[in-house]
Amino acid sequence: MIQPGNVFKDNLARLPGIEGITRIDLIDARGAVVASIENMPGKQGSLAVYHYLQAVFGTLDAQAAEHGLAVFAEHTEDARKRPGAHPNVDRLLAIAAGGEALSIEVVRGE
Repeated sequence: MIQPGNVFKDNLARLPGIEGITRIDLIDARGAVVASIENMPGKQGSLAVYHYLQAVFGTLDAQAAEHGLAVFAEHTEDARKRPGAHPNVDRLLAIAAGGEALSIEVVRGE
């Protein structure tokens, strides 16, 4: 587990690579996919964070969400000020605040 710093770019450089990952699906307790993060420009930072959270925590519960918020660093503060601007951070904020935990499924090369 990394000790996140105050700069997302620096934290991102310390996370495992995302080569070969097509997307990450987030699954609720009923087995429904509630969100997907595709491996595409503009989403790869979030993909790397969620991939890392799956590897370290196995599930996206409040503890994992809190750690993810620390990894997102300055983007977390921006998400608090501008709800909707960072949906993948917003999701972590909701879970950290008591929202439903989600399963994280890493989908590789389809």
